Amino acid sequence: MGSMVNAAVVAGPDAAIEVREIELPALGANDVRVKVAAAGVCHSDLSMINGTFSPVFPLVLGHEAAGTIVETGSAVTRVAVGDRVVVNWAPACRHCWFCLNSQPWLCTAVEGVVSPSRGTVDGAPLQVTLGVGAFSEEVVLGENSVVPLAPGVPLDVAALLGCAVVTGVGAVRNTAAVRPGESVVVIGLGGVGLSAIIGARLAGAGPIIAVDVAPDKESLARSAGATHFIVAHDKLAKEIRNLTAGRGADHALECVGASATIRTAWQTTRRGGRVTIVGVGRRDDQVSFNALELYHFARTIGVSVYGSGDPDRDIPLLATQIELGRLDLAPLVSHRIGLDEISDAFDRMKTGTGARSLLMFTP
Repeated sequence: MGSMVNAAVVAGPDAAIEVREIELPALGANDVRVKVAAAGVCHSDLSMINGTFSPVFPLVLGHEAAGTIVETGSAVTRVAVGDRVVVNWAPACRHCWFCLNSQPWLCTAVEGVVSPSRGTVDGAPLQVTLGVGAFSEEVVLGENSVVPLAPGVPLDVAALLGCAVVTGVGAVRNTAAVRPGESVVVIGLGGVGLSAIIGARLAGAGPIIAVDVAPDKESLARSAGATHFIVAHDKLAKEIRNLTAGRGADHALECVGASATIRTAWQTTRRGGRVTIVGVGRRDDQVSFNALELYHFARTIGVSVYGSGDPDRDIPLLATQIELGRLDLAPLVSHRIGLDEISDAFDRMKTGTGARSLLMFTP
């Protein structure tokens, strides 16, 4: 039998989130048990509840987390009891075609993994979000799903490295390959969008123009590194051209996942510029372009999946930036909450209020 712990469980689409006692699975030879210290509330968790990802229920929410190893399987070699780790919800297999061709973020072992079964609730099979189920006091994972964390990085902000920061900074560095002095527009200022602004600042971009529908996001955007903030409106493309010598931005990063904002990102980019889609949208939300505009504007459209990077490499590199004082993740966290406040965090996300809510577990 596995350990009994408390977790945030949802019984079906748009159902209320309940704190339930669940039973974790027993450890396999290559598994580890992690005591969760902190977990970020991500838009992908909302996509589980509202049906965008079509998971199986009942479901433990959460996938962005950090914590401490409290038990290891007999064959585990990468980590030991007491090690501090960041959870990697998309561990690459290292032997499929994509992994062998330097695209581990497209690994076939991860593709389509939405809500695998792991553990039980009231004796019935229980699913976990993206193979993790981080809104739980403890989780059982394969050892390849954790990345050792440098001792100088606090576990609370380290949780954000597991999804928002790797995704947002990676979209700038790896997918868009932003160069110093290039202009960047970031549309949508959730945790990933704010991380993209941080990534643009680290890349030496300028101007860095932040766009959101909520005026109160300005202070968050500027603290993350934005040089300009614009509340979204119908003439947005013209205003951005005025800030970029009449051309439009070199790069636009769309961090919402909606056809309207993808079109906005396209329209705010200069001829020959690059649009990077970071947000995860719905399958029934169609985006259209006419054949002439594709030719005339010669823009490149790219998609960033998990920052187009390798978390086993990128998370330690980002942790080093935190240790050196070059990466400040404080602007990403607006609320620190307990398990019984998870529903409030999702309500804030739906209305675009605040930045990341960070679920904190007592030691």
